[in-house]
Amino acid sequence: MTENRLTALLAGRPAIVDGGYGWLLQDRGLPAGEVAERWNVDNPNAIKALHEEYAAAGATILTTNTFGGTAPRLAMDGLAERVHELNRAGAAIARRVADRHDALVAGDLGPTGELLEPLGTLTPEQAQAHFAEQLRGLVDGGIDLVLIETMSDLGEATAAIAAAHEVAPDLPIIATFSFDTNLRTMMGLAPSAAVTALAAEGVDAIGANCGRGPEEMIQIAGELVAARAGHDRLLIVAQSNAGLPQLNGDSFDYTVDPVAMGEHARHLRDLGVDVIGACCGSSPDHIREVAARLR
Repeated sequence: MTENRLTALLAGRPAIVDGGYGWLLQDRGLPAGEVAERWNVDNPNAIKALHEEYAAAGATILTTNTFGGTAPRLAMDGLAERVHELNRAGAAIARRVADRHDALVAGDLGPTGELLEPLGTLTPEQAQAHFAEQLRGLVDGGIDLVLIETMSDLGEATAAIAAAHEVAPDLPIIATFSFDTNLRTMMGLAPSAAVTALAAEGVDAIGANCGRGPEEMIQIAGELVAARAGHDRLLIVAQSNAGLPQLNGDSFDYTVDPVAMGEHARHLRDLGVDVIGACCGSSPDHIREVAARLR
């Protein structure tokens, strides 16, 4: 590929990804321990409302409510046989909102929750099959691009990328890791190594999400941008948590407010990051400040 497919798809729009979903859905009534993907069918209005809030705040890329949409994750709530249904529904909800706001829909793939061989029993082929099954539902629901996020294992990320090439070969691919262990993933992968490894896998953007907050994300983003040298077509992504959760009475509050997240977004842009959003603990208010700084 000589042209970045995500750049072409954005067609001049700023690349602003939305923020957190899980914690906000729990705040809005999702029972503790219940997988959020169930609400794509059982409470679609709640999912639609959150997409609407993020789009109105300035997000140009809406993330489907399908982070845990593979069979192993859904099996925790007895939903392993409903992979296609729940993913298709999640994509369709986001699609309807995005069309009203001239936004794009990113089909969200999170980790399967299982370890690949030799640390676990999941083979790369099985992982690819799980992601492919999920993606078929997302594609049928109308996604514009594939978002593979919060990865720790390079092998699992590679399996998800292979599934994207198999099921949706024409769609742009974003792949992000969580570098939350001394600026490495849980499996020891460094940001520079992630760029080197995935640049050859046909992704359009690579970066970091989640983690410990904006301060560490700045360091990680600097490493990602530096490692891009020689891969000029590749876009760099950063989506920080709104700090870390702190117990406040019977609830958790995150430490980074919307204004600070907006300032963080400006710093990321100045570093050379192309695609900017937020992650856990963030809300439409955070994305509104991000969009205000980036526009």
